[in-house]
Amino acid sequence: MKKINTILLLLALICGLSLTAQNNTTRKADKLFERLQFVEAAKQYNKLIESGKGDTYVYSQLAECYYNVFNTVEAERWYAKALNNSENPELVYKYAQMLKANGKYEQSNQQMGKFASMRPGDTRAIAFRENPDYLPKILERGKKFNVQNLDINSESSDFGGTLNDGKLYFSTARNQDRRNYGWNKEPFLDIYSASINSDGSYQEATKMNDKINTKYHEGLVSFSPDGKAMYFGRESFFEKIYVKDSITKNKAGVIHLFRATKLGSDWDRVEALNINSENYSVKNPSVSPDGKTLYFASDMPGGYGNFDIYKATINDDGTIGTPINMGQKVNTEGQEMFPFISSNGTLYFSSTGHLGLGGLDVFYTREIDGRMTNVRNVGIPVNSNGDDFAFTIDEEAETGFVSSNREGGQGSDDIYAIKKIQPLCDVLVLVTVVDDETGNPIPGAVVSLFDGQGIKVLSKETNAEGFTEYLIECETANDIDAIADGYSGKRITVPSSSEEELALTISLLPIDDLIAFDKIVLEPIYFDFDKSNITEKAAFELDKLVQIMNKYPEMVIYVESHTDSRGSDAYNEKLSDRRAQSTVQYVISKGIAEDRISGIGKGEGALKVNCGANCSEEDHQTNRRSEFNITNGNPKD
Repeated sequence: MKKINTILLLLALICGLSLTAQNNTTRKADKLFERLQFVEAAKQYNKLIESGKGDTYVYSQLAECYYNVFNTVEAERWYAKALNNSENPELVYKYAQMLKANGKYEQSNQQMGKFASMRPGDTRAIAFRENPDYLPKILERGKKFNVQNLDINSESSDFGGTLNDGKLYFSTARNQDRRNYGWNKEPFLDIYSASINSDGSYQEATKMNDKINTKYHEGLVSFSPDGKAMYFGRESFFEKIYVKDSITKNKAGVIHLFRATKLGSDWDRVEALNINSENYSVKNPSVSPDGKTLYFASDMPGGYGNFDIYKATINDDGTIGTPINMGQKVNTEGQEMFPFISSNGTLYFSSTGHLGLGGLDVFYTREIDGRMTNVRNVGIPVNSNGDDFAFTIDEEAETGFVSSNREGGQGSDDIYAIKKIQPLCDVLVLVTVVDDETGNPIPGAVVSLFDGQGIKVLSKETNAEGFTEYLIECETANDIDAIADGYSGKRITVPSSSEEELALTISLLPIDDLIAFDKIVLEPIYFDFDKSNITEKAAFELDKLVQIMNKYPEMVIYVESHTDSRGSDAYNEKLSDRRAQSTVQYVISKGIAEDRISGIGKGEGALKVNCGANCSEEDHQTNRRSEFNITNGNPKD
């Protein structure tokens, strides 16, 4: 189970939450807890409760036992009991997480509100206050991936999923030759690999050699781009590095990172990285696509929470440079672990501190110009109300892996194959349509979304508050237009954004505002060079004319079309006449009587921009236009 990798964190929790109330009655249970033997410790705390010796301390310790083996139902029960007589903020936070893991979202939010009032400066509290309705937003965005349990999973813990040279590498507790670990009564972890068949199935997984696997825990792996170096985690007990408690005699190690070199078809020359320390853990390696940077998790001093994400340069000689904390945009007072840096520079990681669905959730961000973009939840079904971690993805193939202890798996942790089916990064565009003069919302307005090629994607009507919304991909070009009876339609460009939400207001002018003296003033009806067909953008403007003519059935329009100065006078006169006739025919096609609209081509005889031989393309386009003169039935006469 991946929580094995947080030994040092648990020791900190023991010191922070447990030792303050130990006594002779709880000594046996407490020793088991300090050894991280949570299954047996829970049995002893339960015995104390059954014998009438339960109190706030015992309840909280029992809750912590269940929390650490992810028995969410029992953890919720005993956190609730402990909080009857306790105001410990971290207990409140964990209680909120267990409620959320059990699908009790409203109650979870109530506890998060309580936690936020107790620790207003905590980044977890700040994030919750800024976005208290985050849960529906995550769920309503829908699934971005298909997720499938792998056949290679066992009844024990299996997690990680790193591809290299036609093999899948992962960590597992399936090796029954290993002694059991007290935390969860499963064997110590080893690194296994499984070759991939041509049909995508997996051969039987085999344990890596004894240079890599020891009698202690070995964790996740990451490879250099050339596949000749493998980075992985291992308990420091192997190096005889640990701290021994002078009273309990318990030994506590940390996690170190190692690099192995591929010699022939196997791995050898295992070397400890120079960033290891006997005082803190360094784990969960991920090598950047260019092989120049190592990302990892650590609880070294100076971080923001229990475990933070760091990066460091991989030097030419193989040494690792000074670790750099990824900053408070990524790291919280909770845990941030399992970083993965993808080929397009996206940093994926798991966190208990950012707003999620319960337990560890997978999040992502990118570094742009030295700054991290907003952290975003990957969403369902990659994330569940369990722990979801060790996310990896091939951005080109849009396939990868995630590990989880969600319900329905084969073991305590399972590996799942993922396939992207929707863009991961999207923006919820919130559109409100209002009257330009009064500011009042316009219900029933038709709001249409257009892609970068000008193709209409979808149309929706605004509600009674003049509101509708669209989900679009991040950093893409889109237009949105709004039309409504009695108003001049308007089209706007959606700003390119990677924010989760973008609010836009479209103000529509009353349709009569387009009548100016003896003309209908539309946005320019532009034509492509040497063309006379009506474009989609031209149709959008001409529909305003149709709406006015329908409102005023006595109105008669005379259209004048103009060209730019390119081409001969005779050719341009013919071209402009074709454009005038196309304009007239479009309006007639919308139900306007033929005797109410006519037109003529003016060629290049009335240029708006007289730029001679120095015209820009913009100047030429300005000169290619149509004008609409009211010859009869002007309502303003």
